[in-house]
Amino acid sequence: MSPPVAPPGWSRWLVPPAALSVHLSIGQAYAWSVFKPPLESALHLDGTESALPFQLAIVMLGLSAAFGGTLVERKGPRWAMTVALVCFSSGFLISALGAASEQYWLIVLGYGFVGGIGLGIGYISPVSTLIKWFPDRPGMATGIAIMGFGGGALIASPWSAQMLQSFGSDHSGIALAFLTHGLVYAVFMSLGVLLVRVPRSEKPVAAGPSAVDGVQVSARSAVRTPQFWCLWVVLCMNVTAGIGILEKAAPMITDFFSGTSTPVSASAAAGFVALLSAANMAGRIGWSSASDRIGRKNIYRLYLGAGALMYLLIASFGDSSKPLFILCALVILSFYGGGFATVPAYLKDLFGAYQVGAIHGRLLTAWSTAGVLGPLIVNWIADHQKEAGKHGPDLYGLSLMIMIGLLVVGFVANELVRPVHPRHHVPAPKEAADGRREQPA
Repeated sequence: MSPPVAPPGWSRWLVPPAALSVHLSIGQAYAWSVFKPPLESALHLDGTESALPFQLAIVMLGLSAAFGGTLVERKGPRWAMTVALVCFSSGFLISALGAASEQYWLIVLGYGFVGGIGLGIGYISPVSTLIKWFPDRPGMATGIAIMGFGGGALIASPWSAQMLQSFGSDHSGIALAFLTHGLVYAVFMSLGVLLVRVPRSEKPVAAGPSAVDGVQVSARSAVRTPQFWCLWVVLCMNVTAGIGILEKAAPMITDFFSGTSTPVSASAAAGFVALLSAANMAGRIGWSSASDRIGRKNIYRLYLGAGALMYLLIASFGDSSKPLFILCALVILSFYGGGFATVPAYLKDLFGAYQVGAIHGRLLTAWSTAGVLGPLIVNWIADHQKEAGKHGPDLYGLSLMIMIGLLVVGFVANELVRPVHPRHHVPAPKEAADGRREQPA
C-alpha cells in the first residue's frame, strides 16, 4: 500500500482529525478497569488475573512500536492505521468469543496480544506524518493526536459501563460489549484510514520551514547515540512518576484523608480519577504546544523539576489540605501527559524528521518499562507498610520519596542531552535518494 499523497489544495488540518480517530479509539486501553469487576465475577478471576489483558497490551504496545517502527515509516500512515484497525478491532472480537465461551485465555490473547499490537502500531502511525505536515509547530501537532490517547478513556469508560448495564455483566453481556466495541471502533478508525495523506513536498507551508531542514539521523544510528538513551531515561522516569499516582489514585486520596474530619467518599474518589484523566489530556495539548515556544529541553525541565516539587508538597503537606493534594496531583498528571506528547517533537529536534516515527517507536520501550515499574513501586511499598501496621499517608511516604528521586534522575538525563554528533547524520545525497525512492509513482 503506497502512502497516499495529498492532492493540490489539501488542507493539512485534515490530518490531525485522522490521527485523533485512531488515538481516541485505542485510548480505550485506559478504561480497561471498567471490565475488571464483571470479568472477576463472571469468570471467577482474581485481581491479578483480570489485569493480565491490560498488562500484556501495554507490553505489546511498546514491543510492536519498537519492532514495527521502521516498517511504519517505510509503508506510510495509511498502511499503519489499517494494521492498527484490523488488530485492535480483531482483539475485541476474539475477546468477545472468549467471554461468550468462558475461555479467559482467548480474552488475554485477543485484547492483550492481538489488540496490543494494534495499540503500538496505531500509537505511532500518525507521528511522522504530522511532523512532516507541521514542521513549524511539531509539538502542537503531535500533542493534538496524542491528546486523543489520553482522552479515549473519558469516552470509553461511561460507554462501556452503560453497555454492561444494558447487556448485563455476566459472560454473555461482556461478550456483547466486546463485540460492540470491536465493530464501532473499526468504523471510527476507518475515518483516519480514509482521511490521512502525506504532504506532496518537504515544505507543506510556503512561508514555513522544510520538514527536512537541519539534522537527519536514521533510526539505526539514533539508538547508538547517548541522546537517545538520555531521552529514554527522561521518558521512563516521567512516566513512572505519573503512572504511579494514576494507577493508585482513588485509594491514595481515600487513604490520605481517612483519619481527618473530611474523609473522601468512593464517589468523590471516582470524581478525582476523572479529574486526573482530564488533566492528563489537557497536558498533552497544552504543554506540548508550549514547547514550540519555549523549547523542548526547557519544557522537560518543568515536567521533571516542578513534578518533583509537587511530589514533595504531597509528601509533606498533602494530608493537611485537600485542595493542595488535588492541585499537585493534577499538575503531576498534566506533566505525565505532556511528556508523552512532547517527546516526538524532541526527537525531531535531535534526529530530524527522516525516520522520526521509527525512532519514536523504539523509545516507547521506556513506556513498557515504566508501566510495570510505577505501579510496582507504589503498590509493593503500600502493601508492606500496611503489613507493618501503618495506615493513611504513611502508606505512601516512601514511594513518594522514590518518585522524587526518579524525577531528579530524569532531570539530570535531560541536562545531559546535547546536539547529535555529525558522524551520525545521514549524508544529504543519500537522504535525497531515499526520499525519491519512498515517493509513490
